[in-house]
Amino acid sequence: MQQTVYESITYSAPCPDCAAELKCTGSHALVGDRLQWDVASTCSACGCRLLACGDDLPRQRRDQILAAYGPAKLRVSGPPTKNVAVMRVLRAEFDDMDLVTAKTLLLRLLSGDCTGTLPEMELLARKLRAAGVTAVATRP
Repeated sequence: MQQTVYESITYSAPCPDCAAELKCTGSHALVGDRLQWDVASTCSACGCRLLACGDDLPRQRRDQILAAYGPAKLRVSGPPTKNVAVMRVLRAEFDDMDLVTAKTLLLRLLSGDCTGTLPEMELLARKLRAAGVTAVATRP
């Protein structure tokens, strides 16, 4: 079993029941071959508990994680013959990706300009490694 990769944040939000300040804890994780997120909070004023989770990380949480940790980078290396394998993985991972977009993303990958959260980059790195491409998710 592969190691879980995660990043977590804390932030404040108004309680939906009493408007007091909630202390929220959120995380984004790669568990096995799935990305998932969760947020939990309990209001110290009224006791309201909030739990939320899902697969697709909400944009606001993603932005908070990137602000807290900075972007992770995906680095690939190997002979140019592996570029076809990289493009196959990209097109399989991103359902709507056409060949032109896949080629553009390939060029970004090769130049070290593909960034995201650490769990996002590690998921893509794992899929690339499974296709025989040397790939690693790193934090600059």
